[in-house]
Amino acid sequence: MKQFVFALALGASGLAAATASAAEKLSLNEISAYLNSFTTAQADFTQVNDDGSLSTGQLYIRRPGKVRFEYDPPNGGLVLAEAGTVAIMDPKSNQPPETYPLSRTPLSLILARTVNLAQANMVVGHGFDGVSTVVRAQDPKNPDYGSIELMFTDEPVQLRKWVIHGSAGEETTVILGEMETGMSFSSSLFSISRQKRDR
Repeated sequence: MKQFVFALALGASGLAAATASAAEKLSLNEISAYLNSFTTAQADFTQVNDDGSLSTGQLYIRRPGKVRFEYDPPNGGLVLAEAGTVAIMDPKSNQPPETYPLSRTPLSLILARTVNLAQANMVVGHGFDGVSTVVRAQDPKNPDYGSIELMFTDEPVQLRKWVIHGSAGEETTVILGEMETGMSFSSSLFSISRQKRDR
């Protein structure tokens, strides 16, 4: 179950979007504006777990506060977040879904109704590698919850990858494929109660 948890405790084709000659470091305001520019998004993802194993699947986002990680077979797992709760559903388990507060995951920072990376003590790293802007952020009120490292390309600005740095030192990387935005998602896609009922 660790691979499901770390996706939130928190894609490879998406990394080659911008050339070094055209890329520039994005400001925190530009990144915040980009994240605030969409309510819904979806993308394929590849997840590199802390033990080096790989998982793939589809990611669905509906801000504020809703996300769905749908893992491909053989994992076949599902991670949902809605109404401030994360539920981890393992199809191989007879136990009820594991749940915990979304606020305890660094990914909650980009699922907020309004993202403001410029607020005091949220960003603890802001760099540029010649192609991508990398921002490392944490909950300024709860830095012990871990941090999230976000990679963005420009022209156009797009989120390409994140790395979750857990409180125990574990790391999980999620590499995003081409992200599409602006679609309509039914609330049932993120419904924890419905998934529990349908299991």
